[in-house]
Amino acid sequence: MRYPITLIPGDGIGPEVTAAMVRVVDHATEGRIEWERCIAGSTAVEQGSSPLPTETLASIRRNRIAIKGPLQTPIGGGWRSVNVAMRQELDLYACLRPVVSLPGNSRARYQNVDLVVVRENTEGLYSGREHEVVDGVVEALKIVTRRASQRIMRFAFEHARHQGRKKLTIVHKASVMRLSDGLFLECAHEAAQDYPYLEVEYLPLDNLAMALVLDPVQLDMLVMGNLDGDLVSDLCAGLVGGLGMVPGANIGDGYAVFEAVHGTAPDIAGRGVANPIALILSAELMLRHIGERRAADSVRGAVERLLAEGTHLTRDLGGSAGTQELTARLLELMGAGAPTR
Repeated sequence: MRYPITLIPGDGIGPEVTAAMVRVVDHATEGRIEWERCIAGSTAVEQGSSPLPTETLASIRRNRIAIKGPLQTPIGGGWRSVNVAMRQELDLYACLRPVVSLPGNSRARYQNVDLVVVRENTEGLYSGREHEVVDGVVEALKIVTRRASQRIMRFAFEHARHQGRKKLTIVHKASVMRLSDGLFLECAHEAAQDYPYLEVEYLPLDNLAMALVLDPVQLDMLVMGNLDGDLVSDLCAGLVGGLGMVPGANIGDGYAVFEAVHGTAPDIAGRGVANPIALILSAELMLRHIGERRAADSVRGAVERLLAEGTHLTRDLGGSAGTQELTARLLELMGAGAPTR
């Protein structure tokens, strides 16, 4: 079976890590992926298009699956975040970030971390509803609806059920935001009634921050709103070595977009030293999503063996290999066995 998939190389180091990912996925699937290349972000703007071209959205809607490199978002001006716009245009309401300790990673702060962050992806303070009330006073609206809260809870509980997770931690700040986070909690309580075999706890955001620093191993699956999830998922990445080691997925009922969650790193773009592991692990998630489990296991196993071996790592991982060297070694390791965990 062949799969048409939209490929957005991205900005900065995006084309380099994307090229590495494509080589690995093509090897794992024996060429069954049909890549449809599209542009977005500053690359699209430089070519005279909008940051999120209609042709790119049409490709994702047609193929239903996409994977992308990092996209540039100007700070304080320019255009609105393409990532946020894409999630809202395609109604990718669930952001999924597995955070797992990988072997041989000396930069990781903790060992044996195995948790999943599920973030509501379309509402909250990231709804983009802000305006200047009067000169010097800006108002931003936090939007929380019952519909969005119910469906992210259903997604999280179903993911826990299918992935063998045992405990969900619902993260909130209802003591301060009684109505918005209160509604989020109410929907969590309702969903929990249908999953009596799953343990559920309700934890204030500040308590979660302390728990993650003290002992992240105690946590299993975290469910939270948009802004909180953005901050906490990056914090969790730091527990296992940084954003270069953590995959990401944005999933809706109709479409799914997989991505590396790190930035465009313009300071090293074009130098051939970028770490492609985050995007390669995002491709592993994508392969599982489309039912290519054997190919996903091959990718995962090769990454784990590469890290345990420690001889072909990029500089951010303590090595001296370039992107192409790391990728070439991954290809050599493909098919050498199942993942170690």
